Amino acid sequence: MIPEGIIKPEFERRYRELMGPEYELFLKFMATKPRPTIRVNPMKVDPGWLLDRLEGEGWELKQVPWYEHGYWVSGVERPGGTRWHALGLYYVQEAASMIPPVALDLEPGLRVLDLAAAPGSKTTQMSEMMGWRGLIYANDVSPDRVDALAANVQRMGSVNVLIFMSDGRRAVQTFGRERFDRVLLDAPCSSIGEVRRSWGALARWSPKAVNRISRLQLSLALAAYETLKRGGVMVYSTCTLEPKENEWVVHQLVERGALIERPEIKGLKWRPGLKRWMDWEFHEDVQKTVRVYPQDNDTIGFYVAKLRKP
Repeated sequence: MIPEGIIKPEFERRYRELMGPEYELFLKFMATKPRPTIRVNPMKVDPGWLLDRLEGEGWELKQVPWYEHGYWVSGVERPGGTRWHALGLYYVQEAASMIPPVALDLEPGLRVLDLAAAPGSKTTQMSEMMGWRGLIYANDVSPDRVDALAANVQRMGSVNVLIFMSDGRRAVQTFGRERFDRVLLDAPCSSIGEVRRSWGALARWSPKAVNRISRLQLSLALAAYETLKRGGVMVYSTCTLEPKENEWVVHQLVERGALIERPEIKGLKWRPGLKRWMDWEFHEDVQKTVRVYPQDNDTIGFYVAKLRKP
């Protein structure tokens, strides 16, 4: 149960409008913990060997449809407390968090920028998807976050990752213009999609906070897009469902020439991006972006947009 009084009247009004007849189902899922999920590291271990060992220790595993090395797990109390985890043979990562790297069309040999990379979930996933070939520039803004990023990169053995600490809004000054084949911006957000793991985001939510965060996101997104090569692909993602932090930001990129592509995500149930919200009407291609509600796949909430620079 969501604690009484934590849902503000304005939140309920907005999300009843956003979810329509699914609002009560949305709340039901928001009030429960998401299923634990791991991502096996094929660069350090044969996945079949590790899965056999885990099942031998009483784990129950179910593959995540959209990522071949992702598994929902049960039968274990602390997936992050094993020797296999400490050795970097797998990473504890929520299933919806695995979507942005899949949407990025990665291949070995690319130069990739992960602009808001900490704690490194998607950075290390991308490194494995690239077979440790090519380069990933993993950036974050604060020493504590960079420390967490560096620890996870080292644990997972991601040898093609370079770590930077800089303000992402100055990405062009730090990394240069049109340097990267792929750019991931998993932007800081109001984290409404994360409420299943903590009530904190719901308690902190307010329209004023959403507006403040969206301005930061737009600054980061514009800077990230400037570093993308012509013909390159950028993924913008958040773990929130707020249109001002999602469709509104992507619409601003389209206004500056970005093209939206519909990502192919195997086995994922998702809703199209909104065409309009409140007083805003978005570019029609914004409907090619991906809204993942908690009730769709029993995950946290997520938003993903795949963009190409013409």
